[in-house]
Amino acid sequence: MQDLETLNVNKSESVLSGLLKKINQDHLPRLLVSSQGDAVIISKQEWENIQETLYLQSVPGLVASIKEAEENDDWVTEAEFMGALDDLES
Repeated sequence: MQDLETLNVNKSESVLSGLLKKINQDHLPRLLVSSQGDAVIISKQEWENIQETLYLQSVPGLVASIKEAEENDDWVTEAEFMGALDDLES
């Protein structure tokens, strides 16, 4: 795991608004430490990205299929894919 900026909970309470702004701008997680336990804070966007990645990795065979397509140069660009979808709607 990458090194996290560590913040004391007492200090972060007074600067929570600035902390949230900074996290959303640089997309880096922060480690909050307190005597009650530590926590990592990330932006909502980062959380959603993690959830999507975990979901996609849980689909049986998806990762292997993507790797196989890459190895065989058997893939299409996003523009080609969108064009094919448009053709289906016509």
